[in-house]
Amino acid sequence: MNYKDSVIEKFKKYRKEDIIITDHAEEQATFRSISLSEIKNNIIHPKKLVFAGKLEAEKENEEKYDCYFAYSNTQCQRYIVVITSKCIICTVIKINRRWQRIVEKYSKK
Repeated sequence: MNYKDSVIEKFKKYRKEDIIITDHAEEQATFRSISLSEIKNNIIHPKKLVFAGKLEAEKENEEKYDCYFAYSNTQCQRYIVVITSKCIICTVIKINRRWQRIVEKYSKK
C-alpha cells in the first residue's frame, strides 16, 4: 500500500531544523555522493516522493516509512524515515536501476 499522500502531509509540518540525519545515514549519503541539504530539501519539498511504504516502528509514538524519491526511471533515492516530533532519517540509499519493479514488489506484500 502506498502511504505517499499521508507521508507528504506529515512532512509538511517539519522545518529543516526538525530533520535529524543519523550518523549512519550521513555516512551512507557521503559514500553515495548525496548531499545532506538535498536530503532535507526532499523532505521539506517532497515533489519527488513517488512511494512510501509503512514499516513496523520500534516505539509506540513513532511511525516508520520506506520512502522513494524519483529523479528518473532509473535514478532514485530511498530513505528510511522515522516520524516523531522530529523527522529522523535513518538511512539513505541511491538506486541506479529500474526502481519501479522494487516498489511494485514492495506494495504487494
